[in-house]
Amino acid sequence: MDTQKVDLFMMINGKYFKAEHLNYIREKLLNIDETKWNRIMALDFKDPNSIMLVSLIGPGALGVDRFLIGETGTGVAKLLTCGGFGIWTIIDWFIIMDLTRDKNMEKLQAYL
Repeated sequence: MDTQKVDLFMMINGKYFKAEHLNYIREKLLNIDETKWNRIMALDFKDPNSIMLVSLIGPGALGVDRFLIGETGTGVAKLLTCGGFGIWTIIDWFIIMDLTRDKNMEKLQAYL
């Protein structure tokens, strides 16, 4: 793959992944063929900062943050327990950004 395309992808989408995954992603992107490239460019990644904002305000306590990153079962459990009686909500404030980055990585790996 063209190095410039890969560098552009990394500049635009690097914030959606953990720092330790960036070198791995770059290496994989450099070795893919053109047909996969178009599908990867069309992927829609979740912004960890937006999910964190949802988690901090009201809807996060009701599991909306978990629904947004694709964890429906956890979102339902969080909704039914009102955020684990508040404890789960507070824990999510610290881990939701990493969970979002992990989900983005899973989505990308499906196409690599």
